[in-house]
Amino acid sequence: MEHHVYFWLKEDRQSEGDLEIFEAGLKTLCGSPNIATSYWAKPAATADRPVTDHSWSYAISLKFSSMEDHDNYQEGDPVHDEFITGFKDWWAKVLVMDLA
Repeated sequence: MEHHVYFWLKEDRQSEGDLEIFEAGLKTLCGSPNIATSYWAKPAATADRPVTDHSWSYAISLKFSSMEDHDNYQEGDPVHDEFITGFKDWWAKVLVMDLA
């Protein structure tokens, strides 16, 4: 299963230093032992179209080998928990989309 998360960072977290800290946090998060494969990114510089949303700051795409691994990631994974605790006050909005 796949887990996609989009983050809109608050305006006061848009400094170069804060962005570097957030990116380091994403790299650490992607190292969770429950995740099979992962990557994070910023919006691509594609043309504006009615169906394209460039408003988000960062996204992660995580693949899990099983629903059990996903559930372990969501419930009690110390890497995931530390990321949320450390950054939950940094984002204005988070959107999660899971794929079976």
